[in-house]
Amino acid sequence: MYPVPFRRLDEAQQYRKYDWIECRLQRNNKDPRPESYRPLDPAELVSVGHIDTADEWRERRRLILNRARVYSRLDELITGAKDNRLSRAVFKPARILDFVREQEDREWNADKLRQMRKMYKQMDMFEENEWRKTFQIIPKLPYSFSYRFEDADGRKSKKQILDWEVGALFWNCMKACDNDETQALEKVRAKYLDEFLTKDLHFFLGTTQQFHFVAPNPWVVIGVFPVPHKMQDDFFLEWLWKKRQQKLYYKRPSVTRTPISASASGRPSTRWSTTAAS
Repeated sequence: MYPVPFRRLDEAQQYRKYDWIECRLQRNNKDPRPESYRPLDPAELVSVGHIDTADEWRERRRLILNRARVYSRLDELITGAKDNRLSRAVFKPARILDFVREQEDREWNADKLRQMRKMYKQMDMFEENEWRKTFQIIPKLPYSFSYRFEDADGRKSKKQILDWEVGALFWNCMKACDNDETQALEKVRAKYLDEFLTKDLHFFLGTTQQFHFVAPNPWVVIGVFPVPHKMQDDFFLEWLWKKRQQKLYYKRPSVTRTPISASASGRPSTRWSTTAAS
């Protein structure tokens, strides 16, 4: 669903990640990607519920990993984008190789910044424009972050993370570290690499409209899904439930144990004879 002017929404309309949203949608005619829709009226956006992390993320796991297809091979996704069948996907990397940061320009491009400010100053007489009076350009993130990983075929790739959460984490770490960039970057890496590698990490992948048809591999990481690993008890309960559904029960054979009265020497024997009942 794009575009959603989140910063322009009233407080009552703003939502959290993993919220259920109700609104009327229509195909985005300006975007040829197959999964692109836009809200008919952004003022109608309403949050009606939240998918929490109870019971080891059970509901999130059910909706995202059990109901959606989880891809593990990049070739399938690249072909799907070229054929214009896919622009969003859940992806399971076979192995994470590294979490990479790269320095970027610290200031917005001056020409683009002027264009943005000019656009926001132009008032549309048919649109509510109160938000424009207080609208501010956010600081530019001075680093880009990427994952290096392998897919199920052993294909190695490096994909940039275009998710606002990694940027928000960097700025929050900067505040916590008294603007020490080295410490802040170490905290970001510890979160996205050290901590997330202890989880069953999946990616939300997407393509950009600009490169959807033309890039050799148009996919980028638009979100991460660090779901906790399922406990062994969960696997056992699922196995037991399936067995009960099939009415297949393991029945331990009953055993009869009788003492042997005497040994060859005539002394009492401590040996036992074991016979399985039929």
